[in-house]
Amino acid sequence: MSSTVCTKFVTLFEKTPLMLESGQPLFSITVAYETYGVLDTEKKNVIWVCHPLTGDAHAGFKSGEPPYELGWWDTLIGPGKAIDTSTHFVICSNVLGGCKGSTGPSSV
Repeated sequence: MSSTVCTKFVTLFEKTPLMLESGQPLFSITVAYETYGVLDTEKKNVIWVCHPLTGDAHAGFKSGEPPYELGWWDTLIGPGKAIDTSTHFVICSNVLGGCKGSTGPSSV
């Protein structure tokens, strides 16, 4: 069983900043992410995928209705694949500085 895939967004550090190595604070970071599969009741079946070479959070597998948008790890993530979404809940986030939804160069 798998869920329909769509990019979601979460805002972090709205009240308390993320302190950078330089000592400067960074407030209100938006992170784009997608999820695949179903989270179990104990919340112990999570695999977090965060890869620096992705331009977005769509690691992907064929889900929902056609046309399918293939992801950058489509051959590895999905039902019956190496990262099996029949048994695992996969979260893929877009890295900070990315161009597709997470806080980056185009952010204010």
